[in-house]
Parts: sequence; C-alpha cells; structure tokens
Amino acid sequence: MPNVKVRNYLHLHFIVFIWGFTAILGELISIEALPLVWYRMLLASGFIYVFIYSKKISLVISRRLFFKLFGAGVIIALHWITFFAAIKVSNISITLAMLSTGAFFTSILEPIFYNRKVIWYEILFGVLVIIGLYIIFSVESGYSLGIVYALLSAFLSAVFSIINGKMAQEHNPSMISFYELVSGTLIVTLFLLGITFFGNSVEGFTLSFFQLSTSDWLYLLLLASICTAYAFIGSVQVMRYLSPYTVMLTINMEPVYGILLAYLIFGDAEKMNPQFYYGAMIILGTVILNGIFKNAKKRKRPSTLGDITD
Repeated sequence: MPNVKVRNYLHLHFIVFIWGFTAILGELISIEALPLVWYRMLLASGFIYVFIYSKKISLVISRRLFFKLFGAGVIIALHWITFFAAIKVSNISITLAMLSTGAFFTSILEPIFYNRKVIWYEILFGVLVIIGLYIIFSVESGYSLGIVYALLSAFLSAVFSIINGKMAQEHNPSMISFYELVSGTLIVTLFLLGITFFGNSVEGFTLSFFQLSTSDWLYLLLLASICTAYAFIGSVQVMRYLSPYTVMLTINMEPVYGILLAYLIFGDAEKMNPQFYYGAMIILGTVILNGIFKNAKKRKRPSTLGDITD
C-alpha cells in the first residue's frame, strides 16, 4: 500500500506539472483567447467522450442536473477565456501568480455557499493576500490589465470548484466534465456565431478562424488531450489514494512549476522585478498556510466514513 501511495503522489506531481505547462501552451499558441478556448473545449470534449464510451459510463441525467452542469460549463469557459487573455496581454508569471489567489477567493465564497461562519485566520490570510497583490501591482503596473484578467479568472475558478465539488460527490466526474465541456463549447460557439452575423471588433467564424498553423494544431491537440482530458481523468484517479490535504498542497505547486518553466523557455521575457517574487511568495505562502490550518482543524473532528486519510 505505501508503494501505491508513493506512485500516486508522484503521478499527482506529474499532473500538476502538466497543469503548469498549460500556461506555456497558451503563450505558444498564436490565436487569441476566445478561439483558443473554443478549440480546447471542443477537442477535449471529444477525447473525454472516447474515454466515457470505452468505460461504458452512462450519460443519462435529469433536466435539473443538466442545467446545473450547463451553468458550470459557462463558468469554466469564462475562467479559461480570462486565463488565456491574461497571458496574452501580460505574461505567464503574472497570470500564474494571480491565479494562486483562487484558494483565497474560495475561503471567501465557502461561507456563502455552505452557510458557515467566517473563520478568524481566513480574515488574516485575506489581508496577507491583499498585501501580496499590492506589492505586485506597485511594481508591475504595466501589466494591470493582465492582473485584472487573471484575478477574474481566479475568482471564476473558485466559483467553479465549489459548484463542481458538490456535484462530484453525487455523480460520475467524467460524465460531469463531459457535459461541462460540451456546454462551454456550445455557449462560446453561440457567442462566436453572434459575432459572425452581427459584427464586432472580435473575429468570429471567418475563414481565417479555421486556418491554423501546423504548430498551433499540435499545441492545441496537446492542450486538449494531455493537459485537459488526461490530467482530469488522472487527477480523479489519484484522489482515491491520497488525502484532500495532500492533493491541495501539491496543486499549489502549479504556479511554481509554471513560472519556472516559463523562465526556462522564454528567458528574459518572463524575468520580473524582485518585488514581484516577494508578493507572489506571500500569496502562495498564505495559500499553503490556509491549507495547513484547515487540515489541522479537520483532524480535530471525529473521522467519518467519507474521509480519506494518508
């Protein structure tokens, strides 16, 4: 059993490394955020459907659940659009540093969704996150639009994780992911059709929309298959063997992996002011401390049948 846990722990780190590589692909793909997300969701839907078909997973759901999944699909589409938009107008380091505030937004939203009281240390950590953000804003003001996009993306990610967390406890995660991706693809398609027929400064379904370079196709296939479909299915698998606390701490390494990869691949284009890294470390450190406090509090409670332990 220990060997199984070690193997799954290493697998989780590999998956988180892949998630960090998503930002690299967002920079390498030449098309804008909106078509990028459309292609990603469309292709990933196909890959996950192949998995569902091979595993004979039922796709029969109620109308009520469908509308919930549709709403979650719209949120994840907006999350990815703002994520890649942030990369396009700033850089990977800024985007990933801001994305790590997702846990902070979750701690704010959880009392609203779960009707619980705000915990004292969440207020303290919220102040620390604001300090970290202030430091980054003050030294990287030229990237202000990218920072706003990335913060919005982090907020949408927090909303999505809370909504998805509730549904994943009752339904098959692969089925949930498939409907969310299809729903996101549908809403982005409708938006692009509206642009195509009624005109806008943003490009819709024109001939050039479908004329991608060979490198863009390769990067998109990699993004949709490995970084989306495989990473999702793999993350569900490892969660059967690792505690939520271990998973949470490991996932917080995503910005670290992504920023290091960006610096190695893009060099000086990703080199930031030293104060940026101080602010990023405050934010990331706060996220980790928040997880440690929550885990310590959870361990004081009587264990339940549904708990997963190391």
